[in-house]
Amino acid sequence: FDFLKDLAKNNNREWFNEHKDRYLAEQAKVIGLADQILTEVSKVDVLEPSTGKKSLFRIYRDVRFSKNKAPYKVHFSGQMKRATAYRRGGYYFHFEPGGKTMIAGGFWAPNSADLKRMRTEVAVDPESVRKIISAPAFVKTFGGLKGDQVKTAPRGYTVDHPAIDLLRYKQYLLMREFTDKEAMAPDFLEHIVETFKNMLPFFNHMSMVLTTDANGVPIEGL
Repeated sequence: FDFLKDLAKNNNREWFNEHKDRYLAEQAKVIGLADQILTEVSKVDVLEPSTGKKSLFRIYRDVRFSKNKAPYKVHFSGQMKRATAYRRGGYYFHFEPGGKTMIAGGFWAPNSADLKRMRTEVAVDPESVRKIISAPAFVKTFGGLKGDQVKTAPRGYTVDHPAIDLLRYKQYLLMREFTDKEAMAPDFLEHIVETFKNMLPFFNHMSMVLTTDANGVPIEGL
């Protein structure tokens, strides 16, 4: 966090190049943590990256279409995908000072076909999702579902649909934020792993939905 705070104050190539060794040392710590996360979560799920290093995003920002021309991100982040077409959903970690550390996952940008399929299932069987998101562990960890929503109702549904609160989502996200003190505590890894594990019931339900058709028949060719 000390490095990231300094980078936020000196977000330019000259300063970064002068402190490249320091950056590499901090990056190595994050890779080590990512390796530990991968090891622990792999005990309950099958993940795609083979190493923590492969899960990390680059610290360099794409400034081509941004008004903010600062060349570097002021956080470390990465993702771990669930392996094979039968396991949907993904895990995301974001380490940033100022109370902006976040452990998240879900369906960030589902394509139109997947979103339509999820909504179709939610419309006919909202109770399966409600049971998952009302479970004590889910509520304690995430509070509730997060994500962008349409203002009224998605196409094909009315505003008085009994599951309209779930159908409005354009993305289905699970998010847990951490204070700087929590992120620097000795048990932070345990909380990260716990957070990811508590996503599994939602992931597994949506994986079942996305690998079957509206009649519950497995989709061939996955």
